[in-house]
Amino acid sequence: MGEKAQSPLVDAVLQPVRGQMAFESCVEQLGSAIRLGIFREGEKLPGERELAERLGVSRATLREAISALRAAGFVTTTRGRGGGTVVEPPTAAWPADQRPARDAEVADILVFRSVIEPGAAYQAARTPLTDEQGGLLDACLADLAAARTPAEYRQSDARLHLAIATVCGSDELTKASSVIQVKIHQFLAEIPFLRKNIEGSDEQHRAIVAAIRAGDAERARDIMHAHCDATAALLKGLRGRVAPTTDQKDE
Repeated sequence: MGEKAQSPLVDAVLQPVRGQMAFESCVEQLGSAIRLGIFREGEKLPGERELAERLGVSRATLREAISALRAAGFVTTTRGRGGGTVVEPPTAAWPADQRPARDAEVADILVFRSVIEPGAAYQAARTPLTDEQGGLLDACLADLAAARTPAEYRQSDARLHLAIATVCGSDELTKASSVIQVKIHQFLAEIPFLRKNIEGSDEQHRAIVAAIRAGDAERARDIMHAHCDATAALLKGLRGRVAPTTDQKDE
């Protein structure tokens, strides 16, 4: 995905920090952007000045946040000409210090998602898309088709859902979608990666984008409802088992 197409997703996950927890908020937002594949493996993060301005923090606070990400294995930093902070490959499992979600937490997010994401698809279909917005949706679909591993696929999946919210033009909707995708990404890491489910999911993704592109709001909403319901059913049925993380998508 090109830099221009990527920008709306960066804007969606990196928001000016408010309150007294500037350091913690920077770590959370940058970590989420890496987890969701907004910043990808092997890619340099934007420069300190740009990130500090996006997050509304001092460069000293930003450096402390990046240092925390380095300590957690999210990034490495090299100094000097041509240097910078680069995203490391994702770890095989969710970090040990982040406990598995409780059933009540999962149920709560699934209800929230069932309201927000079909509504976002409906609104996206009613929104006259610019060439850039349409290109963003198409690029996200292409990323899904090209994903080589479960980790890449789940990141691409999250980016597509976030992209659908961003084209609606609502900052609050985009924030809600970002929260949902971070949580869903965590929940899906707790269950097996199933080819049968992925085939159906891919078909739904294509149909949702096609409906949005065609301006068919009701169809976009209904397919997204079915899509969210399918994910919810898997999570309710399979959570508690260890998710395989090394299977290739095409195996």
